[in-house]
Amino acid sequence: MRKVFARTKNVMDFTAAMSRLHSRQTGIPGMALVYGEPGLGKTQTIMWWIGQNDGVFIRTKKLMTGRWLLEEIVAELGQSPVNRISDLYRQCISMLMDRPRTIFVDEVDYLAHDSRVIETLRDIHDQTDTPIVFIGMGEARKKMEKYKHLYDRFSVVLEFTPLSREDVSGIIEQMCEVRVNAEAAAYVHKDANRFRKLILWIYRMEGYAKNNSKKEVDLNDVQAIFKKVEKREK
Repeated sequence: MRKVFARTKNVMDFTAAMSRLHSRQTGIPGMALVYGEPGLGKTQTIMWWIGQNDGVFIRTKKLMTGRWLLEEIVAELGQSPVNRISDLYRQCISMLMDRPRTIFVDEVDYLAHDSRVIETLRDIHDQTDTPIVFIGMGEARKKMEKYKHLYDRFSVVLEFTPLSREDVSGIIEQMCEVRVNAEAAAYVHKDANRFRKLILWIYRMEGYAKNNSKKEVDLNDVQAIFKKVEKREK
């Protein structure tokens, strides 16, 4: 499999959303919510963006407190967290004022039950004007809507959606090391409209082609692969 970052509609929408967030006019809030079901490529897309831009990625934990969150942010910004929580907050603010960086907070669903943690992120944004992007699952939007003061600051709300037929064909073309004809790609799309599952299909097609000395995978081939997978899963 080729090690490339595949461009999809979700990726293009995310890139456009980040451009809007960073070119916003004075007074426009700089917070965003990116959400969608698992396996659609949210985290991969964000890590790709961070690789080309100045951002930090925070993966939240189920037991995360406000102090723990601040410690994670400060550490990712490149300093050792101080002990007192008031000083820790000021340390975070000072670092972001000196060097503004976009903060991505992943698995934000874990924080939805704790208003203090949520409001701490809002405070950081309000005091520094730092763009903060929340990343969550399919229900994240509903969970965040109950925090009105926070939700009103989301100038961008983007839902990652299942891959289209064109997305699947494009990803296969970019990543698969064996040719896959149009009929085969369309068949794969019926079973795999999420990035994570599509990657498994690409591995299977490459392995099938190698084992059968084929230069191109066609509809009959992917149907044969699907039957084998079905048989193993029963």
